[in-house]
Amino acid sequence: MYRFELQHTCAQTGARAGLLQLTHGVVQTPIFMPVGTQATVKAVLPRDVRELGAQIMLSNTYHLMLRPGAERIAAAGGLHKFMAWDKPILTDSGGFQVYSLTKIRKVTDQGAVFQSHIDGSKHVLDAERCMQLQEQFGSDIMMQLDECPPAKADDKVVQRAMKRTVAWLDRCLAARRRQDECALYGIVQGGVNHALRTAHVEQICQRDCEGFAIGGLSVGESSEEMWATCAHTAPQMPTNKARYLMGVGTPEDIVRCIGYGVDQFDCVMPSRNARHGVVFTHDGKLSIKNRRFFDDDSALDPDCRCMTCTTFSRSYLRHLFVAGEALSATLLTIHNLAFYVQLSQDARAAILQDRFGDWQATTLARLASQRWAA
Repeated sequence: MYRFELQHTCAQTGARAGLLQLTHGVVQTPIFMPVGTQATVKAVLPRDVRELGAQIMLSNTYHLMLRPGAERIAAAGGLHKFMAWDKPILTDSGGFQVYSLTKIRKVTDQGAVFQSHIDGSKHVLDAERCMQLQEQFGSDIMMQLDECPPAKADDKVVQRAMKRTVAWLDRCLAARRRQDECALYGIVQGGVNHALRTAHVEQICQRDCEGFAIGGLSVGESSEEMWATCAHTAPQMPTNKARYLMGVGTPEDIVRCIGYGVDQFDCVMPSRNARHGVVFTHDGKLSIKNRRFFDDDSALDPDCRCMTCTTFSRSYLRHLFVAGEALSATLLTIHNLAFYVQLSQDARAAILQDRFGDWQATTLARLASQRWAA
């Protein structure tokens, strides 16, 4: 079951508010999706992710294929039951992981052959296997297998990846069997070359997919290049389909790219940074281990509504981190994820009220106002 309803486009910008009807529930867009790569968001319970307001979670096909395996997950009743998450799940195809395994993989027109980073065993991931795995998981949204070239790759390398991605999408479409339950998104590549992005939008977005994604960004290009490429690409994608910017990014990235017309985001940044004591707030980024928080009894972020901010002080959170307590990762992850989710919810409210441009300007100014010290 899949349906995307575009509810409103802000008159000030191209920012959009919509509704995604998926097999396991309705998702309000724009939306940030917490990343649970291995069927879990590190350091927090599914209950925590649900209570901070997350409507959909992301998991990864590559990692789950290797451990515990699609057959085990299917036998447990599917990924939702296996990980005790009854809301929608999007699964990435593993294309980015294949891209990052430069020394232990070989990519051909057929697919990718690689060694497991766990035990060195040999595996093949092609378009057909990619669909089979995600359908075994019972994903609400499946991503096609794509080839993700480095941001600064030669145009010939980027064009080869574009050609393979189109061919692999056609094979994914032919291989899928659970169209009524598992939606499929195609992925637009093209590096930071705007002409190539336009050409690939025309190729990918004519396919019969439920939604489309912008891939191949945040892989080595500057923020300015990423913003410009997203601003160029998103408006060219179909207005009646959801638009997903993969693997991006900072709060500033998300606030800017919502303005370009992107509906869905994911990134490991909030959870990964939390485990290292780095916190995102409405007034910028801070490092909780800083000595200045030793006797600071104020809330971590006074404008945040999460359990961490309404219960604990900066002083206590610093104490937990410095003492090496596991609770530090839990509480800081809850906050960072809640901050990202609230950011997308606040953006949605501003879009529906036709004031997104003003909200965006104020929010970006606040995010840049605090220079944090490690």
